Amino acid sequence: MGTSDMERKTSYEDVSGEPGGLGGVLSTISSSRSPLQPPEAEDEEPFSTYFDSKIPIPEDETHSCFSFRKLWAFTGPGFLMSIAYLDPGNIESDLQSGAVAGFKLLWVLLLATIIGLLLQRLAARLGVVTGLHLAEVCHRQYHKVPRIILWLMVELAIIGSDMQEVIGSAIAINLLSVGKTGLGLGWDWDFVWDWGWALLTLVTKGLFLTGLRKLEAFFGLLITIMALTFGYEYITVKPNQQKLLQGLFIPYCQDCGTAQLEQAVGIVGAVIMPHNMYLHSALVKSRQVNRADKREVREANKYFFIESCIALFVSFIINIFVVTVFAEAFFDKTNANVSQVCANSSSPHSSLFPNNTDALEVDIYKGGVVLGCYFGPAALYIWAIGILAAGQSSTMTGTYSGQFVMEGFLNLRWSRFARVLLTRSIAITPTLFVAIFQDVEHLTGMNDFLNVLMSLQLPFALIPVLTFTSLPSVMHDFANGLFWRVAGGLLILLICSINMYFVVAYVMALHSLALYIGAALLSLVYLAFVAYLSWLCLVALGASFLACGSTGRLGFAARPELFLLGHVGSDPSVPR
Repeated sequence: MGTSDMERKTSYEDVSGEPGGLGGVLSTISSSRSPLQPPEAEDEEPFSTYFDSKIPIPEDETHSCFSFRKLWAFTGPGFLMSIAYLDPGNIESDLQSGAVAGFKLLWVLLLATIIGLLLQRLAARLGVVTGLHLAEVCHRQYHKVPRIILWLMVELAIIGSDMQEVIGSAIAINLLSVGKTGLGLGWDWDFVWDWGWALLTLVTKGLFLTGLRKLEAFFGLLITIMALTFGYEYITVKPNQQKLLQGLFIPYCQDCGTAQLEQAVGIVGAVIMPHNMYLHSALVKSRQVNRADKREVREANKYFFIESCIALFVSFIINIFVVTVFAEAFFDKTNANVSQVCANSSSPHSSLFPNNTDALEVDIYKGGVVLGCYFGPAALYIWAIGILAAGQSSTMTGTYSGQFVMEGFLNLRWSRFARVLLTRSIAITPTLFVAIFQDVEHLTGMNDFLNVLMSLQLPFALIPVLTFTSLPSVMHDFANGLFWRVAGGLLILLICSINMYFVVAYVMALHSLALYIGAALLSLVYLAFVAYLSWLCLVALGASFLACGSTGRLGFAARPELFLLGHVGSDPSVPR
């Protein structure tokens, strides 16, 4: 790199802070070769990634403050990221929110989306400023044992997300076929159908071997399909606009009980996805940004944030469509009400709803059936097409997440096809086993468990992204200021607390002593690791008294290359 090890260490400690502060935590220098240095030809074969050919950013001298040409060039990563806000788990949370609480929880959805946007901003900035995505930074900064644990936790989140997406797609196809595949034809047909659909989902992941811009256009098509299909349901049902606006902008839930509170918690858990932080920090690397030029880095951060705002606004509108449709049509409905309407409409699914006065409980499968009973077969089929688009788009972004997480944490150097095959097999195999032993009607009931699983993984994405975006040694001039450090810390504490409430409520509802004991033991290990990550995060946020002197070295495996990333423009000897 043209700089001696002693000079690197001196510079690194200068930025890290005073003795005993953050510098104590980040004072250990690795002697390994910097990833900024390209591998020599005799050492190993060339390694291909998704970003070997990056999308160039056009110059626009006539519009210095804002350029639509530049915005278009930066458009793509935010929309791929926004798919996670439209996956089948989110759709199910939306429709249950409408059926259980009517319009009263729309403000929770709005607040969760805004919080999600602010956290995605941190992830995108990390990728733009450092040129490394979150998993790569974790690989370089955390020691081996916590790094492996962190990887396993994130993989669990990706597996849970994949299962929801495949389940949603299978349910959509079942609705489109009016139950002639899978549900209702016996175990053998169920096995053949669910197995076949899971394998088909695996095959669609081959689209990741195509060009990046074409892939982004395909995702845009799927989002358009969701907007049109769920928009059709919205126009058909005609929700009350006054109640919609009241629910959206008045943060109050009149006459709400435990069911509504748990639903509000479920909305937050469904919207903010842990693997999405890793995904977004990697996707922004697809644009050609000269990180030696602070102006270009600042400009990239601006346009990526604008694009993320637009993308999440679109996803928010689609979520609004789903919530308000079920709030208008099915809030305060009983099973007997729906059973009678379905019987009168000669629906083949009328047996799904018992003839009793219990409150109607819906999921993405029953939701489509109910729409068909009340508003005709067209509503059912269009709903199923929207769910199919949501499932397929989400499972494809899950492919990206799995690739980046495994490549980053394990530093894989395999061919692209081999990496796709391995990472996707790990995520899809549990879904295949579930498909073997469950039919479509029971598959949809797994979403609550999968939401709990992903809620537990949230700290393992949110804490690292706040930690590294707050470190001057990683972000240099673009490190979080005091406001973002405090606000980010409070937001993450709020989100993790909300999701832990959701997890506790789910476990308590199981009514099993053995499960309580097992959950208590696992909680001790889980909370210990979260506390470890939180300790490192607090040190990064400026709580230098927690560094514990030399014991702080147990926390970060500091790397000089991350310091150089921040100073790449000031040292001409650093290769671009």
